[in-house]
Amino acid sequence: MDPAVIIIGAISFGGIAILTSLRVLYEYERGVIFRLGKLTRAKGPGLIFLVPFGLERMRKMDLRIIALDIDPQDTITKDNVSVRVNAVVYFRVADPTKAVIEIEDYYFATSQLAQTTLRSVIGQSELDELLAERERINDVVRDIIDQGTDHWGIEVTSVEIKDIDLPQEMKRAMAKQAEAERERRAKVISAEGEYQASTKLAGAAEIIAEFPGAMQLRFLQTVVEVAAENNSTTLFPVPIDLFSSFIEKGKTPSVEAKNRALQAAAETMLQALPAGADPSELEAVIKGAIAVGKASVEAVPVRIDDDE
Repeated sequence: MDPAVIIIGAISFGGIAILTSLRVLYEYERGVIFRLGKLTRAKGPGLIFLVPFGLERMRKMDLRIIALDIDPQDTITKDNVSVRVNAVVYFRVADPTKAVIEIEDYYFATSQLAQTTLRSVIGQSELDELLAERERINDVVRDIIDQGTDHWGIEVTSVEIKDIDLPQEMKRAMAKQAEAERERRAKVISAEGEYQASTKLAGAAEIIAEFPGAMQLRFLQTVVEVAAENNSTTLFPVPIDLFSSFIEKGKTPSVEAKNRALQAAAETMLQALPAGADPSELEAVIKGAIAVGKASVEAVPVRIDDDE
């Protein structure tokens, strides 16, 4: 056989073996190398050379963070309330060699551990804690899962509870509780507003009592505000103090009114008496004046005060 052919064949075979032994790993990948079934080390990223002819074999491991969705879990809280909770777990492979040799399927194992841990933590918490302290519950679940997966080479970065589904009866009870709380707050705010308004009104009353003219100014301001509205009928109160001057002018003692009326009637009759009239006519005139004066006094309404 020609030596050249043998050399060319050997070179070709060696080149093919070398090409089949080369591997390229991305930045987020690592290769766990086994030589004749024995773990050597993890390689990567970049170009990796393996011993050909199956002497070395490689298993790729992805180091990126994986989002694991936990199925809804039916559980009972510490205060005996049935809830349905689902969450999401974020984890990644921190040690690729442990993830390969310590656990058969790290993804499935992490999922099962997350489910059992979530149900256990919820069973030890009350409903109010679960609703109000969700961040603390997330941290507790993350710490427990991370401790359980640490010897697998898995690092749990975070756990987030997505949804908490409550029974319809519990939702109605919570809605009533929230409505009652809102009503209580509304009543307290209304009472505080009334207290503050009463304080301001008391101060305004003191100022108006010190300056009586302020009441008339306030009255006129109210009339202006009412007149600005497009109302067909406007009713507004009128303080009785506005008519005090007119009432004082209308007061006259009853005796003085009678005397002035009689005197006016007598003077009128005396002026009508002709010159040179005799005493009998004068007597008749006086009687007529008295009669006219009485009639005029009865015709005029007179207010009699109790203190007279």
